[in-house]
Amino acid sequence: MSSNDFINSIFRPEVLALSAYHVADAAGFIKLDAMENPYSWSDEVKQQWLAALKDCELNRYPDPEARQLNATIKRVNGIPDEFEVLLGNGSDEIIQLLLMALPPTASVLSTTPSFVMYKQISDSLGLRYNGVPLLDNFDLDLPAMLAAINEHQPSVIFLAYPNNPTSNLFNDAAIVKIIEAANGLVVIDEAYAPFADASFMNRLGQYENLLVMRTVSKLGLAGLRLGYIAGLPAIIEQLHKIRLPYNINVLTQVSVEFALSHHEIFDQQTQAICSERARVFQQLNALDGITAYPSAANFILFKTPKDQATAIFLAIKQQGVLIKNMSPQAGLLTDCLRVTIGQPEENTAFLAALQKSLAL
Repeated sequence: MSSNDFINSIFRPEVLALSAYHVADAAGFIKLDAMENPYSWSDEVKQQWLAALKDCELNRYPDPEARQLNATIKRVNGIPDEFEVLLGNGSDEIIQLLLMALPPTASVLSTTPSFVMYKQISDSLGLRYNGVPLLDNFDLDLPAMLAAINEHQPSVIFLAYPNNPTSNLFNDAAIVKIIEAANGLVVIDEAYAPFADASFMNRLGQYENLLVMRTVSKLGLAGLRLGYIAGLPAIIEQLHKIRLPYNINVLTQVSVEFALSHHEIFDQQTQAICSERARVFQQLNALDGITAYPSAANFILFKTPKDQATAIFLAIKQQGVLIKNMSPQAGLLTDCLRVTIGQPEENTAFLAALQKSLAL
């Protein structure tokens, strides 16, 4: 038996058909491709953090439910006591848990474009994934969404709010109509909530099928890999049944607990990022041939001249700045690039690299 035949005999067709999620090597580049917070902590705060880690019992398993951190997250986010929170190793694990809990014939619904892991994980599990194209202005096509709900009866609907990679907030009233029309769960993915000043967290009590998911990654703790989802206890209980024990390690639990007790640091960083976002948006739209789209996140999607996105992306990369080429995803993202908001000097370097690339 050839090695290909051997592999094909072992793994499911859905897995064999997938492509691995690729992360670009950013060594040596100004890294503006992954929606990370570009700011670190002061040396004084770092020393306090290291002191908090000093007594971690690495020889013991962590609290399997991270109860202290769970309580802190509920308090910081204003989540009422009647709702429960499940923590995951990043939002990716929570998406995976949700989809693993579904019947093998279940349907999953989201928008196109949206966060790629909704489809990636659905496909890997052999679920029926359906993406409804957004309108030209990147807002929800409500009639198409309602028609898809009626046709496919999805067990889970994912709505990124703000959306990734388009960075906009969907129409609030349209989201409500989707929640009300759905017979299954509706997950509002608020990964970029710190930059958006908009949330469905305070509406959990209005809809029993509503779940709100967040992460600390965009806040400035991407390296810790912690996401969380809030909803009715009866729903969260089912996810706990398939969550692997000890999924949140003790260093992450203590570090996030420490970080959330210093929220003023993140508030200042968020304000700085939003200020730079406004500057970069204005300067992008001042460039000939560039159209930047309004953003409620910590990144900006922009359109380049026709059929030039990849060439511009490579020219910027050659100048030491790494952004994200969205054009290969086609559809509404044709000719589009995405840049994360960095520190002022990083953003200035990107804008200079882009301007030089346009002149080539």
